[in-house]
Amino acid sequence: MTDSLDRLEQTIRARRSADPDTSYVAKLTAKGRAKIAQKLGEEAVETVIAAMADDKAEVVKEGADLLFHLAVLLADMGLSLDDIRAELDRREGLSGIAEKAARSES
Repeated sequence: MTDSLDRLEQTIRARRSADPDTSYVAKLTAKGRAKIAQKLGEEAVETVIAAMADDKAEVVKEGADLLFHLAVLLADMGLSLDDIRAELDRREGLSGIAEKAARSES
């Protein structure tokens, strides 16, 4: 069974090679990874601004934009949400402090 994030990922992958005049994903992809990453950063900042304003509805909207742009970046890099899920599964049961310390030691 697929959820909305799986469907989003499938749609993004299908539209990467579409006509940039009719597809935002294709247009963004054509501009390159730096532009995709820039858009991801912009959405992250907008999410933070909404959170600081305690605007729950706006956090949800900006959070959706953030996840969308993350999925576009992952697709551009040949990665998927399953890669993110696998990393989250790997971290499950670890304290955040212990996990971060282990990354610092590497």
